[in-house]
Amino acid sequence: MTKDTFRDLTSLDEALALCRQQLEGRRTERELVPLDGALGRVLASPARADMPLPHFPRSTMDGYAVRASNTFSASAASPVMLRLVGCVHIGQAPDFVLQAGEAAEIPTGGMLPTGADAVLMLEYAELMGEDTVQAFRPVAPGQHIQQVGEDMADGVEALGTGTLLTSAHISLLAALGRMEVEVHRRPRVALVSTGDEIVAAESEPGRAQTRDANAHGLAALCRQSGGEPVVRGIVHDEPEALYEAAEEALNDCDLLIISGGSSLGARDMTLEVLQRLCSPGVFVNGIALRPGKPTIIASCEGKLAFGLPGHPVSALVVFHRLVRPVLAWLSGTEPREARLSARITRTVPSEPGLTEYVRVRLSCEDEQWLAEPLFGKSASISCLADADGLVEIPAGTEGIDEADLVNMILWS
Repeated sequence: MTKDTFRDLTSLDEALALCRQQLEGRRTERELVPLDGALGRVLASPARADMPLPHFPRSTMDGYAVRASNTFSASAASPVMLRLVGCVHIGQAPDFVLQAGEAAEIPTGGMLPTGADAVLMLEYAELMGEDTVQAFRPVAPGQHIQQVGEDMADGVEALGTGTLLTSAHISLLAALGRMEVEVHRRPRVALVSTGDEIVAAESEPGRAQTRDANAHGLAALCRQSGGEPVVRGIVHDEPEALYEAAEEALNDCDLLIISGGSSLGARDMTLEVLQRLCSPGVFVNGIALRPGKPTIIASCEGKLAFGLPGHPVSALVVFHRLVRPVLAWLSGTEPREARLSARITRTVPSEPGLTEYVRVRLSCEDEQWLAEPLFGKSASISCLADADGLVEIPAGTEGIDEADLVNMILWS
């Protein structure tokens, strides 16, 4: 592939499909991690229940354990009298059996005594003296109790392979006693910055130099997307140096990202280096995308290498739309993103043939979400920092009109 083919832009959907094809059957290895370190990880094997949940019948309300049939005639005008015979203590099994016409105090989460089949809420009962309870409302069998295995039966698959673990999943696994889980290793992503004008973020830039914003921004987005960033530093505009840095990074990591050096120009080396280094080589050289058109993707013996634009906005947008799904696939799950329906506050034209992403700021007015376009060049990082997300303008349209309902992609 030569630079002349840059005119033949690949669509975003086609680029994603090609990436998935290159990764067919490829996943990161499995590893055991402590439950408290499993948030955001992807299950590599199913998690099954080894006991019913709950494993004893328990109350879901504060009240009185009763036999439901004893309350069927109860009403506010004609309450049923029940004999109070005991109290269930949380965390302890009752040492008595409830007989007909009897009741026992029970807290939320308390174990139902044998003989009881319902719980009468405190609001519909009144204690008379020390040993009599008045029931002012009937209860049905099973009301206000959770039966054995009602939440989860013994032996069922609690969570399937490919589950991206959330705090709710962690809580469920803890309830099942799973203190270690088998997950896919986080994909290691090598980040190489290029350009003679780039200096480290902690350095004082010269008059014609720029701090390396990409390495840190892409590393943060990598972590947010489930990857493990490996920052490889800055490589100046010298082909052999970039080749050596890229080769070392690919040997050590699952994915390579080179930011800068991917647009057309005399000093751009990324395309040539990836063609020389990778086999079968570059399969995308330019995407019908704005920002991010000069993106390169290569296959390197089963690993993917991306050449991202040097401008921070372009690099972050391309990572969000292309690299995030790749990280999900490598981790054994499907990509997901948070979306929100909102009204666009201004008309936004677009260039035909390109899928365009407009940075927007979110607000709410009269219970309606509003998306305010933020216009700025791809080098304007402050514009992206002000944005809450992106709005996609499909390639086959000429833009979006003010007050149109749009599907906003949230950054987080």
